[in-house]
Parts: sequence; structure tokens; C-alpha cells
Amino acid sequence: MRQGRHIEALLANILPGLAGSVTLPTAVEANVRWSMHQVLETPEGKAGSARGVRLVDAIYELETGRVRFLT
Repeated sequence: MRQGRHIEALLANILPGLAGSVTLPTAVEANVRWSMHQVLETPEGKAGSARGVRLVDAIYELETGRVRFLT
């Protein structure tokens, strides 16, 4: 089943960032932080940082329509 392998690959990338998460909001925040970490570790992320590109991590809250920036 091709989709199963793709889902497993996605989970393999997400699970390290969820260590210790208990609630859905905590898990979402941990996933955003982990994703940001992964982006910054890519050659493109490192090159952008070296050029002064600043990435920010944020969560779009579906219930309120607001964006919550993480620090």
C-alpha cells in the first residue's frame, strides 16, 4: 500500500518533535517547533540564515482565525 509508506515517512519526521506532548495544542506547538528546527538544518535554511533571512514559527488558530507566534 503506497499511501501507508508515505504516512509512515511523515510520522517518522513528526514523532521526534512530539516527545512528551500530552494535549493536542501541546503536540501542535511541538510539531511546529520541530519542523522549524528541521528547516533550519537544511542547506537552504542555513544559507538563508547566513544571508539574514529570518524565519518565524507560528500557529494558525482555526477557532479564532488568529496567528499565534511562538517565541
